Amino acid sequence: QVQLVESGGGLVQAGGSLRLSCAASGITFSIYAMGWYRQAPGKQRELVAGISSDGNTNYEDSVKGRFTISRDNAKNTVYLQMNSLKPEDTAVYYCKANRVRFGRSYDYWGQGTQVTVSS
Repeated sequence: QVQLVESGGGLVQAGGSLRLSCAASGITFSIYAMGWYRQAPGKQRELVAGISSDGNTNYEDSVKGRFTISRDNAKNTVYLQMNSLKPEDTAVYYCKANRVRFGRSYDYWGQGTQVTVSS
């Protein structure tokens, strides 16, 4: 079965850093695009950062210059390095794997991990 297991969330002071990890199993990891999403209470889930199978990255405007997404295909793991954290970054962060094949979209989600940034 497909599993995405997240780690690295927690409580950090404003200005601090965290690194989130998402380890995938049950998929051919290297051919999947990977993304980090977040959802704060009362808000829509939003894409924070994405990385394609080719290594191309994209970021939500508010995290550009502060967050870095990367992947290690040998470890089947995607990372989100978060620096200069702000209270507005507080949310549940979710890992997603995606690919499209023969017109069918395959999406898998992690369980979510809480990130809390204190003032």
